[in-house]
Amino acid sequence: MSQSREAAPPRSPVTADDLDEAVRLAMDVVRRVPATAWDDMAGSLEWSRWETVEHLGDDLFAYAAQLGLRTPPGDREVPFRLERRRPGGPRNTIHADRAAGPDGLLQVLETSGALLSAMVRTTPPELRAHHVFGASDPEGFAAMGIVEALVHTHDLAGGLGLGGAPPAGLCERVLARLFPDAPRDTGPWPTLLWATGRGELPGRPRLTSWRWYGEPRP
Repeated sequence: MSQSREAAPPRSPVTADDLDEAVRLAMDVVRRVPATAWDDMAGSLEWSRWETVEHLGDDLFAYAAQLGLRTPPGDREVPFRLERRRPGGPRNTIHADRAAGPDGLLQVLETSGALLSAMVRTTPPELRAHHVFGASDPEGFAAMGIVEALVHTHDLAGGLGLGGAPPAGLCERVLARLFPDAPRDTGPWPTLLWATGRGELPGRPRLTSWRWYGEPRP
């Protein structure tokens, strides 16, 4: 998805406060999902809404875990065991107890977000930890967590009339940090959806594969 681009302007850093806001926005939507909708598919995903929130919690936990080692290995993630609860479901370390209901699922999400936020705040900024899309620093993992929260909330809200566009500045900061080739002349939220294969932009084909770039950047 590389494009010819002019030099990017100086960017504002992604912070733990940004991550807290993204998780709060996700939780606001999770609270409003009807009880009868949890087993329906989430947007264009092949996961249920319940599985999608579990997966989001698992992402946030996994990013926090990567920052937990003082000398992270450069070639692999922390080797927590990953399991699918059903064929085609997400491979997670973190699963919520279904008997605890949506309130328990919300607690799993909130706790995982708090873990990542705490690690971003306390990990030395020079630390680099493995990610398949490039060894990253605490700011990069915060940005990854924000993208996961925003786009999976979009998936979750599909067909329910919930949610809405997140703050433009939040989207702009994660686009600048993780998607250096994304266009800068389109709305930040539609651009983030486009960059993650979830939307279209005028004059640009919808992406059928995508990635971000976790390496630290100025």
